[in-house]
Amino acid sequence: MGDEPVNVKEYQELAKQALPKMYYDFFAGGSEDQHTLRENVEAFKRITLRPRILVDVSKIDMSTTILGYKTSAPIMIAPTSLHQLAHPQETKVRMGDDEPVNVKEYQELAKQALPKMYYDFFAGGSEDQHTLRENVEAFKRITLRPRILVDVSKIDMSTTILGYKTSAPIMIAPTSLHQLAHPQGEILTAKAAAACNVIMGLSFSSTCTIEEVASSCNAVRFFQLYMYKRREISALMVKRAEINGFKAILLTVDSPKLGRREADIKNKMIAPQLKNFEGLVSTEVHDSEGSNLEAYASRTLDPSFSWKDIAWLKSITKLPILIKGVLAREDVIKAMEIGVEGVIVSNHGARQLDYVPATIDALEEVVVAVQGRIPVLFDGGIRRGTDVFKALALGAQAVMVGRPVVFGLAAKGEYGVKRMIEMLKDELELTMALSGCPTLNDITRNHVRTQIDDDRHCRL
Repeated sequence: MGDEPVNVKEYQELAKQALPKMYYDFFAGGSEDQHTLRENVEAFKRITLRPRILVDVSKIDMSTTILGYKTSAPIMIAPTSLHQLAHPQETKVRMGDDEPVNVKEYQELAKQALPKMYYDFFAGGSEDQHTLRENVEAFKRITLRPRILVDVSKIDMSTTILGYKTSAPIMIAPTSLHQLAHPQGEILTAKAAAACNVIMGLSFSSTCTIEEVASSCNAVRFFQLYMYKRREISALMVKRAEINGFKAILLTVDSPKLGRREADIKNKMIAPQLKNFEGLVSTEVHDSEGSNLEAYASRTLDPSFSWKDIAWLKSITKLPILIKGVLAREDVIKAMEIGVEGVIVSNHGARQLDYVPATIDALEEVVVAVQGRIPVLFDGGIRRGTDVFKALALGAQAVMVGRPVVFGLAAKGEYGVKRMIEMLKDELELTMALSGCPTLNDITRNHVRTQIDDDRHCRL
């Protein structure tokens, strides 16, 4: 006996050996993260059989009829394309280049391009990094429920956020220190935002100044704010943002102290001098035991900042204020009571308190509490257009994207940021089409199924 295959799996392995990689991948692959591809097989393994005993099975009849046509077994050959690619005739193979095709590949390029200290700073989370992993993994536990036979010949992803038109419900989240990823830093990020017609959030801890970013392009920009112990510094940053045409304040409220980011401690992460604060405060802090960034934050962040201080912030600016870092309904209710213009569901990219919920798991609690009275934006774990779709279905008005922007910037500069945004937009457009949603308003809660839905179904 030779090595004759005895099951389908062995035939697949022989095909993998026989076919050019391009053709094998075409036949064997699935879409995006290939989660559903794996689940199509794995789900069968979770179903157990319940055999009956003492039944006469001396004669087994598998024959049946399908639409009136007799067949030897209830097995059909599915329609699959391009069978001549599998036939052993010689075919010319045209190799592609190494252009990234998803966010994960941009992350890998960024890892290769950046010094370890900087990559760990951008990619890492706090303590055990449980929430860092969950921010991404939690999306995989939400499945899509597409509608069929809907006219999706035209897909419209455009929307308005705080009255500002944007090409898609995708925003650039405020992330710090972009010049660690590319020498031109936030200036290139802003230019990419303008080219893609999406809103950019500029970090309080940006390496380019407020004025430099404002003059670089015509992107709609929001300014993210930390509250410093020296309150006059925060007030000055708000004033500069307002003078330079920023349209909203994103007040980060989950950082009375900096989270314990162990990679930064091991790497002895150095905080660069920030040009926004020249002449106001120095980032030169010497901490031989760990992260200089953590030492700087301990010296500057105001742990006494509380709900009563929001009134002070409202008194010094005419810009709308959105609170960033909300995870619980109680805080949402309080935020609406004091009159903020919106909330951002965020766990700070899992860089603050570990073991808080993944933001996608916290989103619906916030949305239910808001009841449509103020905008709910979402931040954390977006890596795919399907992730954007899931967040919208659970009630977010738009999503913010942080790390993928930095990965694109580190890998390929302004082009990398633009490609990353366009990639997410393309994936969202495809998801909307395949789900039967020609506009954002057509995306509803019924288009997704969460673990809560599964648990409720099991109880029924």
